[in-house]
Amino acid sequence: MADNGAIFPLFYLPPVSFFTEFLQHKNNFLIEQKEYFPKQTYRNRAQIYSPDGALTLVVPVEKGSKNHRVVKDVKISYDFNWQRLHWLSLECCYRSSAYFEYYEADFAPFYQEKKYMFLFDYNEALLRLLLKLMKLKVELNFTEAYEASTKGLDFRKSIHPKLDYDFQQKTYFQVFDDRKGFLKNLSIVDLLFNQGPNTLNYL
Repeated sequence: MADNGAIFPLFYLPPVSFFTEFLQHKNNFLIEQKEYFPKQTYRNRAQIYSPDGALTLVVPVEKGSKNHRVVKDVKISYDFNWQRLHWLSLECCYRSSAYFEYYEADFAPFYQEKKYMFLFDYNEALLRLLLKLMKLKVELNFTEAYEASTKGLDFRKSIHPKLDYDFQQKTYFQVFDDRKGFLKNLSIVDLLFNQGPNTLNYL
């Protein structure tokens, strides 16, 4: 990676801000796979628009994963059927959106059929699907070792659920915006289900 490149974490159904930055650096970036797994980040959670406002979907990880385990080795927990919960939530929130049925068959297997052992593999497969659906041809490159600092741009900590990410986001129609108004920086699926093939143009 050249000095003006960027390093990104691997998120679960990443927020819109991830893709706005990713598009700017898609020719020179690395995805971090050697960091220790940090708690309460987008690495295992995503925010969608529910009838009551922002709803957080969390992919549970096995106990012990939170204690200095490399993110590539973090295992998903299946102690309860979170996949069914996530899918029901996505259906409830987006069934009436313009493009949910258009993409439904692409996402359904990740919640109804497939079971990934590792969170990183699950997130990577979903990211590849999202890039495909947006018709964005990008080769994913990964870090070989953890480096605390980088000469390029570092998005590993800046894009975070508890931080208000400072980027200009145009409004678009959201299913429940008549209740809570426009909600900024939700998961990319909110944009995809509402804007469909226009998602990449929007970004």
